[in-house]
Amino acid sequence: MHFSNDASPHRLTSSQKRANQWRRWSEDIILAMIVPYLSYIQETVLLCHANTPVIGHRTDGECSAGCRTRNIKVACMFFDAFEEIAIIACPCSPAPLQLLHCGLFPCAPLAPSLAFVHLLFLRQSPNQMAWCDALETFLDGMKYKLKLKNSLRRRFSNAFHWYQVLTVLAQNHISTLVVGSRTDGAHVDQPSDYLRSRCPLYFGGNDWRNGVRDSLPMPDIIVCIDACFTQKRSANFCGAAGSDPSNLTPSFFLPTDDVKAMEDFVERCRRDRQQARTLRAEPNEDGYEEGMRIPVSVLNGCGDSFIAADEKREKASTRFFTDTGLMALVCRHDRVLWIMNLTSAGEKQHYALALLDQLFKHIPPQRTIGLLYDIGCQLEWSCRKWNFMDDSILSRIAFAVAVFHAYGHQWACQIVYHPRKREGFGLSDGEGCKRLWSFLKPLIPSLRVSGFNQQLFFLNTQIRHLDSKSLQGFGHWLHRRWIHCQSKKHDALDHLHSLELDENALRVEWKAQVDHQTRPTPSEVITIILALEKTLQAQEASIHELEMQLLDVRVPNIGEVNLQLDKVNLEKMKKDTYLTVRLNALAIKTRIRDRLRQRKFELERLERSYRATVNAERKLHANTQHSIKHREPGILKLITTYNSLCSQLWSLIQRRRAPPSAVPPHIIPRDGIFQLDVDDDIWQDVGLDDDTLNPPALLSDDTVRNGIRLQLEVDRCNEEEARLMRERAVIQEWMLAEWDSTQTALHTAVADPVMSFHLRSHADELVDICVIWKKKVQNIPCAWPTTASWGPSDEALVQAAYNQARSSFRGEDDDESLEGDREGDCESDLEYGEIEDEELMDANMTSTQFITYLFARVPPILPGLSPTIMSLRSALVSL
Repeated sequence: MHFSNDASPHRLTSSQKRANQWRRWSEDIILAMIVPYLSYIQETVLLCHANTPVIGHRTDGECSAGCRTRNIKVACMFFDAFEEIAIIACPCSPAPLQLLHCGLFPCAPLAPSLAFVHLLFLRQSPNQMAWCDALETFLDGMKYKLKLKNSLRRRFSNAFHWYQVLTVLAQNHISTLVVGSRTDGAHVDQPSDYLRSRCPLYFGGNDWRNGVRDSLPMPDIIVCIDACFTQKRSANFCGAAGSDPSNLTPSFFLPTDDVKAMEDFVERCRRDRQQARTLRAEPNEDGYEEGMRIPVSVLNGCGDSFIAADEKREKASTRFFTDTGLMALVCRHDRVLWIMNLTSAGEKQHYALALLDQLFKHIPPQRTIGLLYDIGCQLEWSCRKWNFMDDSILSRIAFAVAVFHAYGHQWACQIVYHPRKREGFGLSDGEGCKRLWSFLKPLIPSLRVSGFNQQLFFLNTQIRHLDSKSLQGFGHWLHRRWIHCQSKKHDALDHLHSLELDENALRVEWKAQVDHQTRPTPSEVITIILALEKTLQAQEASIHELEMQLLDVRVPNIGEVNLQLDKVNLEKMKKDTYLTVRLNALAIKTRIRDRLRQRKFELERLERSYRATVNAERKLHANTQHSIKHREPGILKLITTYNSLCSQLWSLIQRRRAPPSAVPPHIIPRDGIFQLDVDDDIWQDVGLDDDTLNPPALLSDDTVRNGIRLQLEVDRCNEEEARLMRERAVIQEWMLAEWDSTQTALHTAVADPVMSFHLRSHADELVDICVIWKKKVQNIPCAWPTTASWGPSDEALVQAAYNQARSSFRGEDDDESLEGDREGDCESDLEYGEIEDEELMDANMTSTQFITYLFARVPPILPGLSPTIMSLRSALVSL
């Protein structure tokens, strides 16, 4: 903390002081601190030997270069102490650099302690007020007094921010040296360096064409898009103009100008095409939009039932919120490629188009992508309807819907766009964005009232933290997906072989099912019958008159008489018991599907109520829960009624009071009805449509229907297997290229001890990661021949494996973070708390007392100690 003895010549407003301070940090101080910071990390061996600093200041108050000096009192805040010192600063030896050389950060505690806080805040909400309040109370108990109220909080918040900026810029400085040493930069037909850094499993290979030499046609890249309307940012209620200043760190956010340009382009395309479509008469009958595989009636049904398809629905008020949400483009490995702020009250299509446009700018012109989006059918329809994309771009995109929201689409849409039914998507679920939103949800309260650039900075910091975790876990990810794929494939093959069906016949039947169930919808049968009922009475008189004319042989036109006599069958249709029961069953089943969709959407709304501590949120939570429970008895009653009608149809078929080829419909089981799985019978209208004469095998034979489902499952597993083999080869190529680049950079920087130290540290990190990757993917074959080497020598790998085996503390925590969280197993946590935590408490009782103060202040913001304890433990392990 800085307290100058010099009086200011004139008073500045608080906003001017903040602007001047930010400018000095950005333009002068922080850039000059990168190399000294890296030097200090090298001197202390990654802060492992950071002793209490001693300021070696001048006592004569003069500078050897003749600069004007200043006497500055600095309050040094240590983890368990507080003292004031005096230093003499001048332009050639500024105070921040003097403090940094001694292990202190300007306006901050000791660097290792601050680094600890940085790691902690990556794993929970950045509650700086609770941290500073706990530290002030702790120091007050040790008789250390601060002169000003909230002085620590204000200075700590500023120092903590710029310390994070410094660490990011320092890491980028080292990464720039490695990237600049690559030898494959001359290849222009490769993804950009930005994408290569974002996801090594997709963009880290030497030649992306290796992946397209497989026999299976698949997209080269699978990405997903989704929006989150809980990450809102409130408008400035004070009416202040402008926004907070920007940061120096790179950002993953899409530039606002690019989003605005795409919005203008979309509006222009809609306006031009709307005029052309208005001049052209649109047919009243159902049909296909050019290039689409499902009719317009099905697309309209998806738009009516799916919330996100309705762009006019207000999800966040633009009156109270400047930014109404976030939208991200994530690869199938849950790595964020780009992210953007939403500024409209709905999920407009130009946001998704802007993300796709940015992706196509960074990949080779021949590379294809598979897009998983909650309303992928609507996006493709709009692109073809309004010419948002050229055919050359649309031909490189395979649209699909995310697994979690497939229930909101019509069945005809699901058999075309569901990733388990569509070719090329393997076992990808398209829910990477949902997992991202779940990770970012602790930031909702603090970012709701933050500035624009501060929000971007916090989110970028969290994304970088996710990147470091996922990079280490790629080996576990591939291993886990490979085991799951093999197990699922073997189970499906065993059941498929037991059916003894021909594979080619199943594929023919599946194609017939797709063609049959994606036909344009004719006029509704129920509507026709209701309309004919009104004319039956009028027809009876004319029919009687025609019969009398036949008896009297006074018929002017026998063809006209036969035509009109055919209408007599309408009366039989009205009195047909089988037809009446069948239509009633179809209507009830359609109603059941709609009610189940509504329940699923309400259940999703309940799951999104992250903060039930606020009264309004608690009321919404309770009302939604009540609504869901209120709907369940009605749905179950409808199922009982439908099953009763199915029994009547079965009885009519047995008594031969139905058409000869009538198929009995399937009853709906009550167990598992609320899951809405894509293979449930709730989606199939077997025995309820008009295909009663010569019904196809998919309607009349349960064995064929189950065989189709199993064959599709095997196909998706084969695609997943081929994709995992590609990624297995790419991950080795990336490691080998990254190792060679690091070694080249080391040879270049051999005369610089600081850069050499950090490059060697980067190489050590690669060795540690390589040991895990090599062990986890050893049973996965490569999609193409690769070298035996991964880069590091065998001796280095053996030594790293030995060190990892000894450091059981880190290994257990890594296993918990990768697997234990998914399985919900807390047994290892209890064992850890009983042994290691007690030793840590005995070693440093002072730190334990401070943590007690901190926990007393964190729960009101983050309920429950378990997340905080895990955050604290992870931070200690990282140190």
